[in-house]
Amino acid sequence: MRKAPLFATLDDEAAGALMESMTASRLERGDILFREGDRGDRLYVIGEGKIKLGLTSADGRENLLAILGPGEMFGELSLFDPGPRTATATAVAETQLIALSHEDLTSFLSGRPAVAATMLAALARRLRRTNETLSDLVFTDVPGRVAKALLDLSNRFGRASEDGILVAHDLTQEELAQLVGASRETVNKALADFATRGWIKLEARAVVLMDVERIQRRAR
Repeated sequence: MRKAPLFATLDDEAAGALMESMTASRLERGDILFREGDRGDRLYVIGEGKIKLGLTSADGRENLLAILGPGEMFGELSLFDPGPRTATATAVAETQLIALSHEDLTSFLSGRPAVAATMLAALARRLRRTNETLSDLVFTDVPGRVAKALLDLSNRFGRASEDGILVAHDLTQEELAQLVGASRETVNKALADFATRGWIKLEARAVVLMDVERIQRRAR
């Protein structure tokens, strides 16, 4: 729980009190926690694993808004404005969660302005990320968006390996394309081009970043 920005400033007593009001759950890959349109009143913090947040169009096409990992939270909008969920949350790996209800958090935030400010900062970062994504869809080509997505995934899930930075993102090719907002064929073409240039090495639901500087240049 301490990995989550919302709770990083809590002392042991406050963290213990909050944990008593939270409930734990576990998901397998492919399990759906909630669907877009479901009524929600809980915030979730990821202890282990990964969650994808996606939207589905009327014709069944899916677009991923975000891939979240350990320490990150989601569903926080329902705490301030209980109502229909704005996205579908699905586990993309074995995932452990802890949940906090609207009522419990409201009570907990009373008299703790520092925690409330931390939550507002987290919401601001999420909004900033959404604005950047919208800007990329308008002004950045697909290879640029792929490069930027790889860098973002590496910052949160990457670890050093012999060949570079191993990013075990746990996404299928289709899910990675949905995250970038392009067709699978176009995204695969960009990844193949990066691999041919020696910038990356593709693995099953993972990628090794071998030339981060070149990828950063392509993302601009």
